Parts: sequence; C-alpha cells; structure tokens
Amino acid sequence: MEKLVIRGGRKLKGTLPVGSSKNTALPLMAASILAGGVTTLRHIPVLRDTQTFSHVLRVAGAFVDVEGHQLTIDATRIEFPEAPYELVKKLRASFYMLGALLGRCGRARVSLPGGCAWGPRPVNLHIEGIKALGATIDLDEGDIVATAPGRRLAGGSFALEPSSVGATVNILLAAVTAKGTSRIENAAIEPDVVVFCEMLKAMGARLAGVGTRTIEVEGVDSLTRVNFANCPDRIELGTFMIAAAISGTPGERVRLTNARADHLGEEFLHIFRRTGTECVIGDTTIDVTAPEVLQPVSVTTSIYPGFPTDLQAQWTVLLTQAHGTSTVTDTVYFDRFNHIPELNRMGVQARVENNTVTVKGGSVLKGARVMSTDLRASVSLVLAGMVAEGTTHIGRIYHLDRGYERLESKLAAAGIDIERVQYDEFAAPPSR
Repeated sequence: MEKLVIRGGRKLKGTLPVGSSKNTALPLMAASILAGGVTTLRHIPVLRDTQTFSHVLRVAGAFVDVEGHQLTIDATRIEFPEAPYELVKKLRASFYMLGALLGRCGRARVSLPGGCAWGPRPVNLHIEGIKALGATIDLDEGDIVATAPGRRLAGGSFALEPSSVGATVNILLAAVTAKGTSRIENAAIEPDVVVFCEMLKAMGARLAGVGTRTIEVEGVDSLTRVNFANCPDRIELGTFMIAAAISGTPGERVRLTNARADHLGEEFLHIFRRTGTECVIGDTTIDVTAPEVLQPVSVTTSIYPGFPTDLQAQWTVLLTQAHGTSTVTDTVYFDRFNHIPELNRMGVQARVENNTVTVKGGSVLKGARVMSTDLRASVSLVLAGMVAEGTTHIGRIYHLDRGYERLESKLAAAGIDIERVQYDEFAAPPSR
C-alpha cells in the first residue's frame, strides 16, 4: 500500500494549480452515453473515481480512450445496459448509470451503490424521481432493475426533499429523452449541476430554469455528441485556500490558479475572510495571504450556496490553528466526523456531540501515524500534517486518490515536505 509522509513546519509558498472537478466530471461521463457516436471530454482529472467510472462505461459497451486529461467516449453501441456490483460498490456515482441507461436504452440494471465509508447515503430520491418519470422499478438480488414502457419514459414531475445533487443529475439523465415534459422541484443548484446541464444543452437537450430550484425539461428524440470542457474543482480550491491560510507566511501571498471563486459560493468566501485571511479574487486566480493571527469562525454546513459539507473536515483543521474555541456543525451529513479521532491523535482538542464538533484552537499539533477513512477526512490529515511538529504518516491514501490528483506533487512544488512511499500496513512496528 501507499502512504504520505509529511515533515511539518514548512511554509506554503508560490503557486498552487487547482485541478478539474471530479464531482462534475462523473455526470459528464454519464451523459456521454446518451448520444450515439464519439464524445470528447476535456479537463477530466486522472483519479481513481474517473478511472472506475470509465470501466463502468466500458461494461455497458462504450469504448473509452484516455489520453492525459482528455476522454474520448464512443457510445455508438451500448448493448449491455448494466452497472455491476463489482464496480458500483467502489463508486457511488456509478448509480448515475440508472438514469443514463434508461435515457439511452429504455432499461437498466444497476447495483445499489457503495462509495465513502461513512453514514447512510440513501438513493431513494433517485429511485422515486425516476419512477415519477414513468419507469417501472424492481429490486433483484441487490440490483435496481428499471424499465421504460415502450422503451421510452413518459416524463413527469418530482419534488426533491431534501435537494440532492445526485438525484437531480440522475433524474435529468432519464428525463432529457423522455416522450413528454418533466419538472424537477427543489433541484440542486450547485455549479456541478449547472455545468452538467450546459453539456446536456450542448447535446441538444431542452432545459429551462438551470441554476434555479425548478428545472423544466422538454424531452427530445435523441441527443448529439459534443466536445465539452470540464470546470475547475471548487472543493480543491477551498482546500487550497484553507492550506494557504494555515501554513502560508503571514504577509506573503499564495496564488491559486485555474480558480473559479464564484463556484465556491458567497457564504464560504465571506466566512473565510472573517478569519482575518486576505483573499484577492482575479478572473482565474485567487491570492491568499495568511494573517498573523487566525480568528476562530464557527460554521454550519448547508446545501449550495451555503458552506460546503465537503470542506467541513478541512475547516476543522483551520480552527485548530485559530485562537479560541469554535464549532463546526454539519446539517447535510450528521455523522461525517471520522477525521476527529485521527486528528485527536495529533493533539487536536476536539469533541463531537451529535452533528457538531467543538474545537479548542491554539494547540500545538504533533506528527503521528494516522489513517485515512474517507476522501475529505484524508485531506484534513494532510493539512494537519503540514502544520504539525515532527513527521506525520498518513495511511490508506487510496481514499485521497479518489478526489485529489497529484496532491503531494503540487504541495511539494509549493514548499511542503511531503512524499508518497510504499508501506506494509500489517508489518510489525519498529522496536523501541
């Protein structure tokens, strides 16, 4: 297995490039099979998740060629409208194949999903939404089997409660080629969904209300192949902003490139500035300058445009470097705190009660051997290792590789002492 070894105390400096969005790339890849022929997707990050989803597409019959950050997907023949358990268990987003295969083939067999190892993340909204479009849904040996009468959905209306990015995407994938019109109430308005809808429209889909809570769809007979570019990753951008705030040199800027500040949402930007960190936004750059003293700012996560749940673990690390006590409350996923026991091993003084963690700032963190438990928890351990005294070993970084491309290379180029090494997780510990 591989781990990251971080020797803490080095300052972040210079430039950090933000990668392309994982959470947008996966819906774009699913949309590609709605059109016969060859679709080209640019700026697709090279990650475990995009590699897994490429295999899912191949199982269905698509030819997928990967050249750097460009995918060429030939969906001329989609002859096996299934997404098997062996792949879906590795990646929740494979469940997008339910809507995509229904939209393309009028039938689908998709295993119930896996993904991050924390908390219940039900797909009932996806299923009920697609049923509202006219699909017949059955459960067979752990697989969802969906069929469209006459091999084409009728269309319909569905109100999401709560709003969900995944369910919005899945329903849209099924609705764009339905016979009639469809309507999604309380739709997700995240940038991931908006960019995904832009690709659907470029393919010939008829959508109204994109970026609002109500999306209306007029079904079309077929879609056409496109050449489409993915957007930057807003969660990686927020992660790098936090990294610069806690490990940059006060008074010296760290420049983040390929940045879309508008994709972060105004609430995050407002809260970030309240820490005393200077943030200068350009067209495609953000300059972050760490303050002499970080101010503790409590946050509560909520759906976009609120504070992202995918940044709460990283924010917890920021609060350890602030002076004072503050809290992080997650109202999106109530039990997303697997990073706290590992951070406590490094000297973090944090206590979880229900869906709130209380953090006492100002403690000196110490390097330790810690273990990744999910994607965002993993990167929070990296941030903690950067500011800790001594050496931190972060195991099971395959979680990290699901969502951050070449993270150690980017950080090393910006002054952090970090490297990826092989290790045997079950080897006997060194004698003392």
